[in-house]
Amino acid sequence: MTNHIYNHDDSEKKWQKQWADWQLFQNSEKQDDSDKEKEYLLFAFAYPSGSGLHVGHVESKTALDILARFKRMNGKNVFFPVGWDAFGLPAENYAIKTGIPPAETTKNAINTFRRQIQRLGISYDWANEVATNHPEYYKWTQWIFLQLYKKGLAYQGVGRVNWCPTDQTVLANEQVVSGKCERCGSQVIQKELKQWYFKITQYQDELLSGLDTVDWPEATRQQQRNWIGKSQGLDVDFKLKGNDGVTLTVWTKFWETVFGTTFLVIAPEKFKSMRLERLISKENVSQVQGYIDQAFKKTEEERRVGEKEKTGVNTGLKLINPANGLEVSLFIADYVLSNVGTAIVMGVPAHDTRDFAFAKKFDLPIIQVVKFLNEDLNQRVFQGKNAVEADEPNGILVNSGKFDGLSVLSEGKAAMAEWLIQEGFSRWHTTYKLRDWLISRQRYWGAPIPVVYDPEGQPHPVKEEHLPWLLPTDVDFKPFGESPLKSSKEFFERTEKLYGKGWIPECDTMDTFVDSSWYFLRYVDSRNKHAFADPTQLAKWLPVDLYLIGPEHIVLHLLYSRFFTKFLRDEGYVKFDEPFMKMRHQGMILGPDGKKMSKSKGNVINPDEIIEKYGADTLRIYEMFMGPLEADKPWDTGSVIGIYRLLLRIHRLVVQNQKMIQNSGSHKLKRNLHQVLKKVTEDLPALKFNTSIAAVMIFINSWEEAVKTEKCALTDEDLQIFLKMIAPTAPFMAEDLYQQLLEHVKTGEKNSIHLQSWPAYSPDLALEEEMILPVQVNGKLRGQIILSTSSEITPVEVLVQAKALPSVQKWLTSKKILKEIYIPNKIINLVTD
Repeated sequence: MTNHIYNHDDSEKKWQKQWADWQLFQNSEKQDDSDKEKEYLLFAFAYPSGSGLHVGHVESKTALDILARFKRMNGKNVFFPVGWDAFGLPAENYAIKTGIPPAETTKNAINTFRRQIQRLGISYDWANEVATNHPEYYKWTQWIFLQLYKKGLAYQGVGRVNWCPTDQTVLANEQVVSGKCERCGSQVIQKELKQWYFKITQYQDELLSGLDTVDWPEATRQQQRNWIGKSQGLDVDFKLKGNDGVTLTVWTKFWETVFGTTFLVIAPEKFKSMRLERLISKENVSQVQGYIDQAFKKTEEERRVGEKEKTGVNTGLKLINPANGLEVSLFIADYVLSNVGTAIVMGVPAHDTRDFAFAKKFDLPIIQVVKFLNEDLNQRVFQGKNAVEADEPNGILVNSGKFDGLSVLSEGKAAMAEWLIQEGFSRWHTTYKLRDWLISRQRYWGAPIPVVYDPEGQPHPVKEEHLPWLLPTDVDFKPFGESPLKSSKEFFERTEKLYGKGWIPECDTMDTFVDSSWYFLRYVDSRNKHAFADPTQLAKWLPVDLYLIGPEHIVLHLLYSRFFTKFLRDEGYVKFDEPFMKMRHQGMILGPDGKKMSKSKGNVINPDEIIEKYGADTLRIYEMFMGPLEADKPWDTGSVIGIYRLLLRIHRLVVQNQKMIQNSGSHKLKRNLHQVLKKVTEDLPALKFNTSIAAVMIFINSWEEAVKTEKCALTDEDLQIFLKMIAPTAPFMAEDLYQQLLEHVKTGEKNSIHLQSWPAYSPDLALEEEMILPVQVNGKLRGQIILSTSSEITPVEVLVQAKALPSVQKWLTSKKILKEIYIPNKIINLVTD
C-alpha cells in the first residue's frame, strides 16, 4: 500500500466491473442463502425518462443501497430488485413530437438509467430486472385483469372524461390548464365514454382497517384514510313542494343543524339524472341549462377549486324542510360533486362558512340554531359577519323546536338523530369518498385491455392461451379522436383470425397504475413463463420489509397495490394481507437556488458530471450527509468538494497507516473507533445516514490527531473494522483499500469486503469515558456534574456532588428537600417545598 494518490475514476470503474463479474449482489439466485433471514428492500418503480437521472434520483437509491449492503453484512439474505415503469404518457407524447416509436425511446432511456445506476454502485439484483412494456411482463398484468373480470371486479361502465374537441382526444387532468387543452388551447369539455373499471370499493373497509397493521408515517396513513373517506351520517329526505312523488335526499354529518337549513344545493349531474328540468318553469330553463352546460366543461379539480367562488343558479323549485316545515330553495352549483354523498347538500349558513358565503351572495335567510356561551361567537352570526361551526364547544340548540336548550355535542345530536329516524325523515347511511378505479386510457403506449367484442358488441375476455395480448406496432400513435389502436390493421385481423368474423378488439389500453400495482410480486420470480410468480418464491420473500417511496405516490399507487394484494390473497395466490409492512419517504434534492429541479429553471445537476469530477463515493456520501433523509435539501457544490476532500483524507490515513510501526495503537483512538462503530451500527438501520457520517468525520479528526501527536497506527484488525464500517456508504473506496490491506497482510484472501460480516463493537470500549448528568431543582435545569464511567460511584455520592454545585445550592437555600430523584446515567431532580 504505497500509493498516496487516489484515482477515483480508475478505481470505481475497476470495482464496478469486478462486482459484475463476481455477480456479487444476485443473492436471490443463491440457494445456499435459503436459511438466512430474508430482507426485501424495495424502491418505488422508476419511470425511465429520456433525460436520464439527475442528482435528486440518487438520494433514494443510495439510501436503500447503503441499507442493503449493511443488512447483507449483518447476515440477512437481501433481495434488492430493480425495474422500470416503462409504459405511459410521457414516452407517447415524446413519440408524437418526434415521430420516434415509444418502444425505441423507452429502450434507450432504460439503457441510460441502467448505466448511471451501475456507475453509482447501487447493488441491485439485476438478474430479476423487469420492464412493464415487455410482453412477458404485461402478459401477467392482463392475466390479473382476467381474474378480476371472472369475479366481477373488472366491469364496463359509462364514465366522464376530459375531451379536447380540436385534438379529438381524451386528456388527463394534468393536461387541462384553466379549463383548456395545454396542447392547443381549446376549451375542454366533459364527455361520457364507455370505460373499464376495477371494483376497488369491494375492499374499502379492509383497505381502511389494514392501515392499522403497517409501520408507515402517520401522515401517509391519514391521507389514505381521507381518500377512502369513510363517514357515518344520516340521509335526510326533503320533499319537493307541490309534487309529493319527488324526494331529494341529503346526506349529512351535521343533522343537528337541520332546523337551520335554508336552501339545498344539487350537483348538475344529479339534477340531470333526476330529470328535474321537467319540473322547472319555462323562464328558468335557459338559465339553468346554460349553467349546467358550463359546469360540464369543467374538470372535477376545477370544480373543487371553484368552490371558493360559490357560483350557482336558482332552479325556482322549493322543498319542505322536514324538521320545521319551512320552504327552502333548490340551487344547482358545480362545487357539489356527483360522486360525493348523495350529490345534494343542505345549506346551513349560520354554521358553515361555505354555506354562509353562498347565502350572502344569493341573499338567502340565515337562521342560527346553535347558541354559544361565548357571546362574541353569537355576535358574529347575528351581525352577519361569518358562520360559526356547530361543533364549537359549549353550544346549545336554539330555534330547534323541542330540542331547544340541549347541548349540541352531547344529548342534542343524539336526540335529534333519534327523532328524525322515528319520524321517518331519515336513516343511518355510511358513505365513502372512494370510487371504483377507472383504468381505460385512449392512448397507445400501454398494455392492451384483454377484451374482444362479438358481432353484437358484447364484451368477452381474451382467452388465457392468447396472452400476452400483444400491443400492435402498425399504429399511428398520433391522436385522432379515438384510441390509437383502432388504426392497427394487424390488431383487427388477429382478433378475427382467433375469434371469428365480425369480432373486434378493445382498443383502449390500461392505466399505467395497473402495471405498477403488482410489480413487487413479479420481481421475486421475474422469468417465470407459467405464472406471475411461483408460490414458494412469493412465500419466501413477501411481504416487502421496507418500501422507500416519494411522498407524491402515497395515495393512489399504494391504494391500488394494496387492492391487488388483497384480491390475490382471496384467490389463494399470496398468504399476506398487506404488501409493504414498513414504509418511509425520502425528501427532495432541490436545485442550488432552493427550487425544485427542472430543465425549464436550468437548475438540474447531472450526476454524471459530479461522478466524473469527484467520484461516485463522493456523490453518495454528500447526498446522505445533506440532512435527514425525509427532508428537502438544496444542492451545494462547495459542500460536495468538502466530502471529496474527506475521502482523500481517509485514503491518505489508511495508506500511511501501513507505513507506521505496528503496535496496539492508541487506547483513546481504539475507544473512538468502537464508539463510532456503535453509532453507525445504530444509525444505518434507522436511516439516520447524516448523523452516521458526521460520527465518521469526528473519528477521522481524532485519527489524524492521534497520528500527529502519538505517531500511532491502527492495528490491522482495527483497520479492517474501519473499512467494513464505511463499506456500505463508500463501497468503491472501501473495497479498494480492503483489497490492498489483504495484500499487505498476505492472508491470501480475495473475497470482497461486501461479503464480510459486519464488525461488532465492544460495549466496554464504546462506553464514553465521561458522562454529563443534568441536575434539576423542581424540574428546572440548574446545573450538571461530570462523572467518570470507568469508576464506581454510589447514588449517595452522586447526590452529594449534585447538591454541592454552587448553581444548585442557591436554589436549595432555606428550602426543605422533599424528594431526591436519581435515574442512573440519565438525570437528577431535587424536589423542594
